[in-house]
Amino acid sequence: MRVILLIFILAACGAAERTVVFLGDSLTAGYGLAAQEAYPALIGSKITADGLAWRVINAGESGDTTKGALARLDWLLRSKPDLVVVALGGNDGLRGLDLARSEANLDAIITKLRAAGAEVVLCGMLLPTNFGADYTERFAAMFPRIAARHAVGFYPFLLAGVAADPALNQADGIHPNVAGQTRIAEALYAFLAPALSGEQAASALGAAAK
Repeated sequence: MRVILLIFILAACGAAERTVVFLGDSLTAGYGLAAQEAYPALIGSKITADGLAWRVINAGESGDTTKGALARLDWLLRSKPDLVVVALGGNDGLRGLDLARSEANLDAIITKLRAAGAEVVLCGMLLPTNFGADYTERFAAMFPRIAARHAVGFYPFLLAGVAADPALNQADGIHPNVAGQTRIAEALYAFLAPALSGEQAASALGAAAK
């Protein structure tokens, strides 16, 4: 498996004041695309354009599950992140894994991040309906429940406006193309902007959706 670790030094003096990490799977890694076309890189460009002093790390790994991300978390914490956007769980769902275990993994990830001093935003995910109503409903409900339990920011659906749109996805119908990644970056950056600018705590983002 491939880990994309893409770092942008965004402060004008060449030293970033704070670090934001995007922790995810192939959707975050930018599967099938160049590194600079993945949504974390695109958000990094927006941060630069707005003159904000943040270092952006893309810690997306294709094929990753909540279990895999938890296993590599100690290594990621070496970057001393101030904010971590957690976009995991899609592969757990697509593989039909035990959701109780997935939830426990996400609980552990958020707990470790908070203990290390990082603010957290959790991104929700949805599954196609062919996985059955019971499983898909329990899967979708898992994310807001976890966010509320830990009092962290909550972005309801990473692929909002992108999922199931052929014009915004690659031929596999799962992974966003350049246009899809751009759409994700635009929406997610607008959501994160209050925290990145220091106007609002990350924990308050999406509070009404919890």
